[in-house]
Amino acid sequence: MERLITVHVKYGDVEKTFSGSVDDVWVSVNRFFGEFVPAFDVARKVMLTVDLPQLIEDFKDVVAVAPEGPEVLVSKEKLTDSETLRFYLLGAYIAFRLGKRATDAMAKEELQAKLGKSSKITSTRLGELVKEGSVVKTEEGNYRITTVAIKKLQDELKAIKEEIW
Repeated sequence: MERLITVHVKYGDVEKTFSGSVDDVWVSVNRFFGEFVPAFDVARKVMLTVDLPQLIEDFKDVVAVAPEGPEVLVSKEKLTDSETLRFYLLGAYIAFRLGKRATDAMAKEELQAKLGKSSKITSTRLGELVKEGSVVKTEEGNYRITTVAIKKLQDELKAIKEEIW
């Protein structure tokens, strides 16, 4: 009587269970590691992700998460309207990731109030940000910052801080 074995492998978000004879399971597990893991590691190198603790450290002097919502700590007079909107949306992103906000998106009206400008100016700037790919408009009509825009903000951080300080 041949003894059966079951092996459960979890790698990242992928789980696979192999059952059968020791030899069959050994071959299957080795095939899994030989084919899947290298492809997964290669794919991870091109995936754009945000390191939340680093993002918070980078922007701690620029944005804050208040009980009332995201706040920009820099004087609006030192920022363009587009920069201000990006920073508020970055604050919403951070607040959402910290569990302090139900969504990472903000309504146009909320952004208009934070920006302190007319509806027309706010809509125009948001439209420009959407067109350049820094912001996306959700199905609900709200706005959220893109991962690419967050990465660009981090890359441009030194220049941004020199501008505003």
